[in-house]
Amino acid sequence: MSASPCGGGKAATVASHRCRVVEHYWVNQRYKYIRLEADSPIATVTQAGQFYQLKCPTTAEHEPFLLRPMSVYGAGPEDNRIEFLYNVTGVGTKAMATLPEGGYMDIVGPLGNTFTFSPGYRRILVVARGVGLATMAPLVREASQAGVAITAVMSARSPADLMEKEFLRGAVADVRSVFDADGSSSVEAVAILIRDLIHEQQPDAVYTCGSQRLLMLLQRVLNDYPHVTAEVAMEQHMACGMGVCLSCVRMFDCDGDRRFLRVCREGPVFPIREVVGEVEFG
Repeated sequence: MSASPCGGGKAATVASHRCRVVEHYWVNQRYKYIRLEADSPIATVTQAGQFYQLKCPTTAEHEPFLLRPMSVYGAGPEDNRIEFLYNVTGVGTKAMATLPEGGYMDIVGPLGNTFTFSPGYRRILVVARGVGLATMAPLVREASQAGVAITAVMSARSPADLMEKEFLRGAVADVRSVFDADGSSSVEAVAILIRDLIHEQQPDAVYTCGSQRLLMLLQRVLNDYPHVTAEVAMEQHMACGMGVCLSCVRMFDCDGDRRFLRVCREGPVFPIREVVGEVEFG
């Protein structure tokens, strides 16, 4: 299910799971952590980069209609355990934030493909900001368990928003932190930093998630390093999450042939070099 040219790969085995809320707490002022126990084995079928559709509760203040797509933050070690780290920002996540420990939530998945990763890699470089931390945390864990060296460029508004501990979860990494508050997260500064890291450390693969700005930056930088594997887990608005509604299509360059692909179905992980910038419809 790893990313292939123009997306795709083996389809995931999708199921609906009734889950009990085991832990649910604030990590900082904007993010919450939730650990669920499913009614059936779930960890063994879930891979880094995949996501689930979550049925958020209805409250007196919030009535979310559609399921909410959410990247997996962690799965296991128990075979029925799954974790999410999410930004409380919209109707669905504000309703989800009210779920009490001991309550229940229905989720559907796993959905989508996964990152390309080889235990034979010497080093990987991950570039993360915001919710991308949650998406790539399982990849960091996989690399750490395989003995692969990790370099992490972590971007945040301020040091208080960084969540380094939550991202690495005990993995050892060479962390380079950049912030909006001091200007070190500017496109120019991060481009110089990433070029220096690739030149000095020669990673086998580069990964990112979510941020359109970081994606475009990496596309430009990686033009000079065609031998480096480079992938992005796309963040896109979704309705069904299974490729039926076509609400999550993006344009990709497939060997010179531009195509619209569904982020939920052919992705969400794609080769960075194939992503075409935002396209206006109508």
